[in-house]
Amino acid sequence: MVAQRTMESNDRRIRRVRRAELPEGTVELARFLVGKTIVRELPHGRLSGRIVETEAYLPGDAACHAFRGPTPRNRSLFLRHGHAYVYFVYGSHFMLNVSSEEAGTGAGILLRAMEPLEGVESMQRRRGTARLLDLARGPGRLAAALRIGKRLDGLDLSASHELWLGTAVRAVGPIGVSVRIGVTKDADRQLRFYERGNAFVSGPKRLRT
Repeated sequence: MVAQRTMESNDRRIRRVRRAELPEGTVELARFLVGKTIVRELPHGRLSGRIVETEAYLPGDAACHAFRGPTPRNRSLFLRHGHAYVYFVYGSHFMLNVSSEEAGTGAGILLRAMEPLEGVESMQRRRGTARLLDLARGPGRLAAALRIGKRLDGLDLSASHELWLGTAVRAVGPIGVSVRIGVTKDADRQLRFYERGNAFVSGPKRLRT
């Protein structure tokens, strides 16, 4: 049933989201992105998926990489809302984020999970698994499935031809809100947003229902 629904979603045209459509504000944008599409264009074809889980990292948030100000590593978080911020963590995983405030204000949204739409076989080869639910459930898996690397850091997601944000392929379901996952600073803030009941959402069951 999951696979059938995923493949049926491919029949609908995905339109690029214009910058004017992106809310300027971290919480607002984090909610807005749930149900939208993330698209990766490659020479051999397109990879895409429905964003089903996000986490917001606000200005002044101790858990945000921008908390101590701009550095060469986090400079993309200070770009105008709608740019990619890609970083490497745990010595093995890239993470894909979206800058979320006006230029000069550091904040962003972590894309935590997606429901694969296009290029599923390519994602399976990349991830080394045929299990659809495991392809992009979690931020490291999502970035790996989409072949995200540091070279994409700073791309304008409303203008790039390599990586961009697209419209929803179907209506989004009810959106749940919870604390963020794996955060030790400002850990009690309700800044994680996800599509309730979606099997591709990551985290423990109590944070998915």
